[in-house]
Amino acid sequence: MVVTRTMSSSAGPSVWFRSAHKPLAPLSGAALSAVRIVVSFLFACHGTKVLFGMFGGMDDHGATAAIGSWPIWWAGIIELGAGALVLLGLFTKPAAVLCSGTMAFAYFTVHQPQGWFPLQNHGELATLYSWIFLLIAVLGPGSFALDTVLRHSLSATASSSRAARITRIVNATVSERFQ
Repeated sequence: MVVTRTMSSSAGPSVWFRSAHKPLAPLSGAALSAVRIVVSFLFACHGTKVLFGMFGGMDDHGATAAIGSWPIWWAGIIELGAGALVLLGLFTKPAAVLCSGTMAFAYFTVHQPQGWFPLQNHGELATLYSWIFLLIAVLGPGSFALDTVLRHSLSATASSSRAARITRIVNATVSERFQ
């Protein structure tokens, strides 16, 4: 990867990254979508363990969190709800920030007091979820997401209505000149 620095007139210095693997660039949106879908599916499954006792539940015997109990029940709600939103690619960035923050909270309140290093305190999963969801929040949902479909749909609607207005104005102007 080659990094070049340029000076931007309005925003100050910026960094441009040029990849040495340009043929792979079109796949980056699909790869990001695949990572988003797999990670959020696993995250939502964790929420079903907490809330419904699926996949063995919280204790591998089907136990669930008591309704309203802090923080585990609320974490399960976020894991299932926000995880499903990220999975679908709907409201991806805010949902991913919520997921990331939830896992950071879990790491620092549950795991970090048991030891400094994630491998010592069994916080690897919370750490990975937190950082991956933060990455998704920054990079967006990728190519295959409802957010992407809605964005394209809304921009097409705005373009077509803009074109229709321009056409009406031109037609009105032309008809006024020739009458």
